[in-house]
Amino acid sequence: MGIVLFLLMNIAVMASIYLTIFILEAVFGLRLDQQTISGLLILSFIVGFSGALISLFMSKTMAKMGMGVRVIDEPANPIEGWLVKTVEKLAKEAGIGMPEVGIFDGPPNAFATGWNRNDALVAVSSSMFDLMEKEEIEGVLAHEISHVKNGDMITMTLLQGVLNTFVFFFSRLIAQIIAPKDEEGNVSPMAYMAISFALEIVLTIFATMLAMWFSRYREYRADEGAVKLDGPQGIYYALAKLGQIPKEQVALPANMKAFGIVGFLDLFASHPPIEKRLENIKRYARELGYKI
Repeated sequence: MGIVLFLLMNIAVMASIYLTIFILEAVFGLRLDQQTISGLLILSFIVGFSGALISLFMSKTMAKMGMGVRVIDEPANPIEGWLVKTVEKLAKEAGIGMPEVGIFDGPPNAFATGWNRNDALVAVSSSMFDLMEKEEIEGVLAHEISHVKNGDMITMTLLQGVLNTFVFFFSRLIAQIIAPKDEEGNVSPMAYMAISFALEIVLTIFATMLAMWFSRYREYRADEGAVKLDGPQGIYYALAKLGQIPKEQVALPANMKAFGIVGFLDLFASHPPIEKRLENIKRYARELGYKI
């Protein structure tokens, strides 16, 4: 299933790129010449934002299929009933539309996704109910609702689109400048592609580091949002419990890591260390007058 989703995503991205270029050229008469700065910049924008926007609009579908999320249309038991009512309460307090609520089988974790704050999906793993008390799960849900309220999915998409655009643009611009040329000043196609590909890899590394820095920043804000919505106790003790579990037992798949409640420190960490998040929660809770 993962391979099928990957192929469908890439087909959709390539189709959107070609369709956009066709419309610009056939309808608006705009010729995208990569040898010009304006043409290269427009092409870079199309390539950079196509994948990011398609990922955003397909995020709920991809999450449901990739994670095996079962959306709760009608609660089948008291736990599902409590889960739906809790999400409904938190969404109302946050001033957003009621998200879809789902459960998936997997390690203790949760995530939120969706293309806008009034059409989101909030899902938790079934194992969360074995690990945590309801108060702690409610804190986790408040964290995910805060992501939705803050528009983090849209902001991450826009940031990724901008970063993709600049990676594509500068890798090819620099390649045009430094690639060897023949006597007539024409760039060697093979050298141009090799140099631009190498530069794209290097620039993507730096772009990913910047995107993950912002992801870590938004996790602090979502934790603070959880404190505002639900108080500090639930999210604090939920994170404390998750921090005691080996990371390989709670990690979500790579394509969902940035949307989970918990992640772990590495060169491209999407989440801050749990210890720092706990310290930030305590600091912020004290500012709001809580004792923790």
